Amino acid sequence: MSNLTRIIENRDGSALARMAGSAPEAVKMVNPEAEKLVDALFRNLKQVFPAAVNTTFRDPNDEVAAKRQWIAAFAENGIRSREQISAGMQHARASESPFWPSPGKFIAWCKQGAIRASGLPDTAELYDMVMDYAKRRGLYAGPEAFPWSSNAAYWMVTKLYSEMRGLNLSESELLKHCGKELAAMAKRVEANEPIPAPVVQIPKLHIPVSNEKGLDKIAELRAKLNMPRKPC
Repeated sequence: MSNLTRIIENRDGSALARMAGSAPEAVKMVNPEAEKLVDALFRNLKQVFPAAVNTTFRDPNDEVAAKRQWIAAFAENGIRSREQISAGMQHARASESPFWPSPGKFIAWCKQGAIRASGLPDTAELYDMVMDYAKRRGLYAGPEAFPWSSNAAYWMVTKLYSEMRGLNLSESELLKHCGKELAAMAKRVEANEPIPAPVVQIPKLHIPVSNEKGLDKIAELRAKLNMPRKPC
């Protein structure tokens, strides 16, 4: 499995092009190592989906064509990391169906697993996380000190908490904001974008404040950031 991910990560263009070809001559030109790697992946999947042996791949030519299409689909959809493929296999083992999945289905499993592995909850779970943070945030020196389950959770929850307070969101409105925030973060995860670790944040004020409250907020931020007070 690790060799397969290496081939995908390296994006061996010539090998992928030959694997994706439909002519019988293209099959004969495939790099022997790449052919062995795809064989290993399919052997693993056959153990999970035994019905494929006598149905989907009854004709050996069908299996050869399927291998070409799977490699091409991985390259086209950015499935190139060991974690993604492992996540896909985890979903495959949990599947209740004994039948072989389409490459699109397996790719979706890879992406879903990678998202969950990155700590992304569903909408209801994210809402509960915001409520828990609102209740317990005062026990910690700052947002960055809160016991976050992941970097992604930190960025989503702190942003949603700020919006909830600043915009005075109702429960239904906050749930909608949770859904949008999850969708945005999922795109970042799918793109393999690194999610930064928690850092000290300057709160965003969404509503006007009085001059006195504004000065108090500045003093609070200076104290948190260990900045000296300005002389009067």
